[in-house]
Parts: sequence; C-alpha cells; structure tokens
Amino acid sequence: MSDALTYIMGQEDPESYNLQTHAAGPEGSLPLTSDMLIQWPSGDLFGLSQNVGMGWKPDRLNGKQVLILSTQGGLRAEDGTPIALGYHTGHWEVGLLTKEAALEITKLGGVPFAGYISDPCDGRSQGTVGMFDSLPYRNDAAMVYRRLVRSLPTRSGVIGIATCDKGLPATMIALAGIQDLPGIIVPGGVTLPPTNGEDAAKIQTIGARYAQGQISLQEAADMGCRTCATPGGGCQFLGTAATAQVVAEALGMSLPHSALAPSGQELWKNIARQSARSIYWMQSKGIRMSDILTDAAIQNAMVVHAAFGGSTNLLLHIPAVAHAAKCHVPDVADWNRINKAVPRLVSVLPNGPEYHPTVRVFMAGGVPEVMLHLRKLGLLDESVKTVAGENLGVLLDWWESSERRHHIRRHLKETDGINPDDVIMSPAKAKSRGLSSTVTFPVGNIAPEGSVIKSTAIDPEVVGEDGVYRHTGRAKVFTTEKSAVKAIKDGHIVEGDIMVLIGRGPSGTGMEETYQLTSSLKYLPFGKYVTLLTDARFSGVSTGACIGHIGPEALAGGPIGKLRDGDLIEVKIDLHRLEGSLNFIGQDEERFNPEEGAIILAMRDSHPELKPDPRLPDDTRLWAALQAASGGTWRGSVYDVDRIIEVLNAGHKYLQQVETGEVKDGG
Repeated sequence: MSDALTYIMGQEDPESYNLQTHAAGPEGSLPLTSDMLIQWPSGDLFGLSQNVGMGWKPDRLNGKQVLILSTQGGLRAEDGTPIALGYHTGHWEVGLLTKEAALEITKLGGVPFAGYISDPCDGRSQGTVGMFDSLPYRNDAAMVYRRLVRSLPTRSGVIGIATCDKGLPATMIALAGIQDLPGIIVPGGVTLPPTNGEDAAKIQTIGARYAQGQISLQEAADMGCRTCATPGGGCQFLGTAATAQVVAEALGMSLPHSALAPSGQELWKNIARQSARSIYWMQSKGIRMSDILTDAAIQNAMVVHAAFGGSTNLLLHIPAVAHAAKCHVPDVADWNRINKAVPRLVSVLPNGPEYHPTVRVFMAGGVPEVMLHLRKLGLLDESVKTVAGENLGVLLDWWESSERRHHIRRHLKETDGINPDDVIMSPAKAKSRGLSSTVTFPVGNIAPEGSVIKSTAIDPEVVGEDGVYRHTGRAKVFTTEKSAVKAIKDGHIVEGDIMVLIGRGPSGTGMEETYQLTSSLKYLPFGKYVTLLTDARFSGVSTGACIGHIGPEALAGGPIGKLRDGDLIEVKIDLHRLEGSLNFIGQDEERFNPEEGAIILAMRDSHPELKPDPRLPDDTRLWAALQAASGGTWRGSVYDVDRIIEVLNAGHKYLQQVETGEVKDGG
C-alpha cells in the first residue's frame, strides 16, 4: 500500500465490515385515513414515512408543522466545546434558540422542522476577497430560504433565527416574501464586552495602531484574545447586526424587547419559547406576514432606525424588505424626511456621546423603551399589527407598566452603575447632550445620484459652531482598498487629505465594506481631519467624515471615477439641516464653481487604473448586473424579477435585430 493510502485509510477494525443490510423499521402505524390516502398528494404521504423514519413517534404526526430556519454555523458539543468552529459568534449559539423553539412547539403538540443556512462574518472578511461575497450573499440566502419554505408544503408557519449583518437581513427578506404564512424573527442577541479590554470594533484596528506605534505587540495579542467575552451573539456595537435586530423588532416581526438580548442567557432562550407560542397564536387568529409588513410598519422601522442612529447598511436592507413585502420602497426623499423629523435618543457604540455596549441598550429597555419616547412625539403608527398578537399601541402600554421593564432597568443601575436614562434618553435630554440625527445624503457634481454619511458620527471637534462640517482639500485617489490602507500605515495620508476610493461599488467588488479604512482613521490622532469618499459602503460601526454609496458608481461612469490626485474637493455637511454637498471645484491652481466642475468631469476620461477587481467571482458579477437592472443600491440591491425580465427581453430583441441586420451592433 502506498504511503498516501496508508496515512489516509488508517487502521480499520475488521468488525466494522460486518454491516447491517436491513432493519425492522419504526414501530406502530401511520395515522392514515381513507380520505388522506385518496386526497393527499404522494409527497405529503411520503413525508409522514420520512418523519417516523427520523424517529418521530407515529401517534404525534398530526400536529401542526412549524419550520425553524436559522443561520447556525459550526458544530458545538453539548457543553459548548467547539468540535468545528463557525464563521463567527453570531451564529455559534443560535442552535440553542432552535432547540428551545422546537421543544416548545413539541410541547404544544406540533411537529418542528429545522433547516440551516449559515452566514459569513463581515469582520472576518474585512480586507479580504471574502468581502466580495458579503452583500451578494444576502440575496442568495433569501432565495434559498424561500425555496426551503416552499419545499416543506405542509408547514403552517416559519420561525427565522439569525443574528448578524447579512444572515438576519436575508431572513427578514425571506419571511417578508412568504406573505400568506405566519412568521416571526428570533434575533440572535449580542455578545458581552470584556470586563477589561476592547470591543469587537476597536479591536479590528490593532494592525493600524501597532503600525503607528500606539500599542505593543503584547497589548494587541492580549486584547485580541478576550474581545469576544462570551461565545455567542453579534458584536457589542450598534453596527449592522445590532441595527438589523432593532429593525426586525421595529417592523413588528419580532417580539417586544427581543433585540440585543445577551446571547446564551435564560431570558434570551425564553424569547425562542415565546416566539414558538407566538406562531401558534398567529395561526389560530389567521395573522399572516402580509398583515404585519405594511407601509406603516416600514415607516415605523425607519423612524426607530433614526432614533437609534443605526447602521447606514440598513439603507440597503429596509428597502429590500419592503420590496419583498410588496410595500412602498423608501427612497432618498423618504429617508431624508424621516431623519429630519426624528431625534436620535440612544447613546451607544460607535456613535456616543457615551460609548455604551449594546447589552446596556437592552438593559435600558431596548426598542420598546425608545418607542415610548417616539410615540409621545407622535412619530409612530400605533395601529400596526405585530407578531405579539396585539397592535403596537397595546404592546407599548404593556411595556410601560411591565415588571420586566422596571426590573431590568433597575438591574442596570444596580450592577453597572449606569442610569438607563443616560443610555436611552428623552428627546429633551438628548438635545441637551448634543445628539444629532443620524444620516445625511450629500449630493453634488461628484455624487449626482446621492451618497450617504453617518453625520452623527463626525467628530464634534471638526464641526463648526454653526453645526456644519467643512473640508476643502486635495484628493488622493486609490483604486484598491489595499493600497489605501497601505498609504495610511506608511504615513502617506496626513491631516487635511481627502481620500477617494473608487471602483469598489457593486460592479467592482460587490460593494465591499471598507471598515479597515474608517476604523484606522477613527483611532489615529489625525484621522478626524481626513475625509473619505467612496462608491463602496461602510461597516455599521464606521465613524468619521466617511461618505459612501456615492452614485453613480465609478464603473457605471460616475463622476467619482474621473477624479485625479490633486483635484480640489469641497465637502460640506450640515448636521442640523441634514444637508450636504460633494463638489470638485479645482485642478492645479484653477478654481471654478460646482457647475463648471461638473462640465470638466463630464469631459474627462475615467481614471486610467479604474477596473473591476480581477478576483471578482462570477457569482458576484451576476449579482451586480441583476441588482443594477433592478434599480441598484438605492432600491436596496434587490432582484426585481419583472424589471430583469424586461431588460433581458429587450436585450434579446436587440441581438436578434443585430443578427438579421435590422440594426448595426453598437448603433
């Protein structure tokens, strides 16, 4: 035997060759009736055989079947010891939620089913080719989830369990699309911060800080070891994962006070049991997802997003949920209107002013506590239905006087010494503390379709007394994130620069996150004096004068792709009026107004180094083309099937005309 076969095949026990070739099968009989045999499709009948074949007792087959879909990743032993690691803590413990929900369904006389679609970690893929699959994964996972729902024709309801940046939006989109069924989201919660150490956002900057001599090798190693203080849940900051949990609850898709619960603890597990009971209640009352997800529910979610100061990535995900639910898809004008009307009330990582971890937001009352303030301002539609079996107004009445609310808020004060009203503030207190609204949508000759900045996260030291951030500086243009990061680490970026990263939108990289850049700027002493412009997007934890989603993207002919090193750029962000502009206003020693700058950019060729990343996978290229045909990122990067078919048919007709000579190719 060769060395390879000796090593691979190993020493086998000859007893293992004595294989069993038939078995008696499960005891008992299927609870069949004559009507079932005559009326049921063969698939439903065979499904019963499969169920008992997997060990389900025949006399318990007639209960309502509930499908539990989760993002479970990795393989845990019963004591939690890893047998095979998952991609991230956010899906490491959600199997425990699946178990609790399944046991509760069984207790209620039902038949639970479970399916899994694991999800990637945006933190793990930062700065790697894995980021090229991050946003496209969301659409793919939502499609597979819907296929799994349809592939169990006997299900009577669906429970979705997810935690993080793309898995949870995918689950929301999938459930939004199953309009005729009851459905509910169980958020996977958050991991705890270390008693002494750094949160999962700041720890991602250890490379840049070490390169700048701010921390030692040993400090980086020690802090990196304990940043995820507990094994499950999403990161400790209000990034995309935490914001998605908040939005799921604000939509009415999750139970009250379920977003941001600490993973692995008993209250967290109980949310899964309560959600199983909710599905049964919805079934009995005929409540479906189409009753929950309405235009009013979408607007409530946008209001709560603004009050929390949530991740700008939800500008991609909320429209996608609305599209799947056949609701009005919010546009820039809707986001602008809501952000101008809604005060930010939550003090949390990464926005501040006090950098509380997300578990403290949960302890301060979470989503329903914020909603209590918002309804006093008349900003919520309280008539919307929720998965709690009551409309929002009744739910908030319950929360206000609940034992749970008063006990948990008191516990935060007694254990951490934190006043819950300093975490979730009243509008008056928030105003006195200087909390400003969340996002601004700058336009200009660089961004004619618009852009996004989390304006609330600009360092106050660089904002004028009139509430306006102003920066006029020379551009330093990069076509790869790697080269931009290298420039920062090598000291080639200095105070006053305007970094421009182009070709990193959907067509270039799948619209990668550029958290390596934003985090480095945040934690470097001169970073607050640098502005970043890009057609890529940012991690939900990004802060600073970082402007993304610039449209059109460079590879679609956008003006941002025509900028050159040394171009003079003027940036203005009004934090009070939530208005902003990005304009090219000079080259060399020449100065001109924005209108003249637009003409010059239109006459320029694209940057000579601008091109799609050569490592971009075909799967992502296809996603980019489909979402572009569907309206692009400002419609949520969705697949609008009718629009895609229309475009394909038009293209097919054109090609036929070319082949027959009716038109010339390119004419």
